[in-house]
Amino acid sequence: MNHEHNNKLWTKEFITLTVSNLFLFLTLQMLLTTLPAYAKEAFGASPTQVSLITSLFAFSAIASRLFSSKALEKGKRRQLLYIGLFISLLAILGYYAASSIGFLLLMRVLFGLGFGMTSTSFPTMASDIIPAKRLGEGMGYFGLSTTLAMSIGPMIGLTLLQGGGFTPLVFITSAINILIFPLAFLLTSRTPRQHKEPAPATIQDGKKSKVMRRLLLPAVLNFLTSITYGGLLSFLALYGKEVNLSNPQYFFLFNALAIILIRPVSGRLYDRYGHKAILIPGALFMAAGLVLLTYATTTSGLLLSALCYGLGFGSMQPSLQTWMIQEVPPQQRGMANGTFLNSLDFGVAIGAMVLGTIARFSSYTIMYRYSAIAVLLVVIIYAVALISKSASRRKTDSTSSI
Repeated sequence: MNHEHNNKLWTKEFITLTVSNLFLFLTLQMLLTTLPAYAKEAFGASPTQVSLITSLFAFSAIASRLFSSKALEKGKRRQLLYIGLFISLLAILGYYAASSIGFLLLMRVLFGLGFGMTSTSFPTMASDIIPAKRLGEGMGYFGLSTTLAMSIGPMIGLTLLQGGGFTPLVFITSAINILIFPLAFLLTSRTPRQHKEPAPATIQDGKKSKVMRRLLLPAVLNFLTSITYGGLLSFLALYGKEVNLSNPQYFFLFNALAIILIRPVSGRLYDRYGHKAILIPGALFMAAGLVLLTYATTTSGLLLSALCYGLGFGSMQPSLQTWMIQEVPPQQRGMANGTFLNSLDFGVAIGAMVLGTIARFSSYTIMYRYSAIAVLLVVIIYAVALISKSASRRKTDSTSSI
């Protein structure tokens, strides 16, 4: 009985964490795709200012997570959660009060700081309560809340903006943010703080650089993967106009459906075979989805590309996150999750800027074909790393046998 209880995944704490994370990323994604359109319409924002809406948020979130990871190692998750949620709420309400593009950009920085604190706390708490033997499966289901929000959030946000304007969009996202507060209270009062104490000095100092080196490869792969998603978030609506596609937001809906389908399968595959079974097939599916998108002239073509992309993106993201978590001691899971989210946000920010530049000198069709190169680089870099590791292992085995 104890063994079954220790391996139980769907506990109250895990469900509460997953729902909280879904709400958190939903507020982000509902505004991420709508703020550029609002800024251009309300303030006549230039293309450079529009790109800053994404990049300033991403860079402030990255900076915030550097502080958050250290605070989590010291067991300060309660403070991080409440401060981060409160700052995020203030920033969302600040969007409504913004009277200039400068003030709007300032609120993006503020939102990035609050979001960075909260988004680091939730996955770290999840990795603490998921049974070790089901970590891949558990993080897969937990990560579904993130990728599901990334898929349906833009569609909901664009629908609200087009149907009711910016005011209802702001107040609905504020209401979702407020809903997280009571859930956070349940988490901080119930979830066992398994790693409350600071990590030993040998882990904090002597081994930290070694740990960061082990996180480098999955972080680079996650960065390259996220570049493509930055292009989809920022330019899919404009691409739809370029090629006369009606309802391009349906891409996000069918992307979400593919993620829901693949996530349970990919999580179990990871627990059984590791990231080797997931990453290369996932990257190829993503590349296929992006190429199919550039040839989509009908809604059915758009949906097929979304399904392919979702199967790849939905399997790769939690696998990379679980890989990072497994590379660090339990006390440093906050750092691992922060590195995962930072590489994701950095990829989205760089993707928006670089791909936007490509589109300006060519077209959105050409831009998406170039973006597929990023996931093909994932295949090449990962394959080279596997071959190098295998060769090193064979060399070690032959030396030891002598």
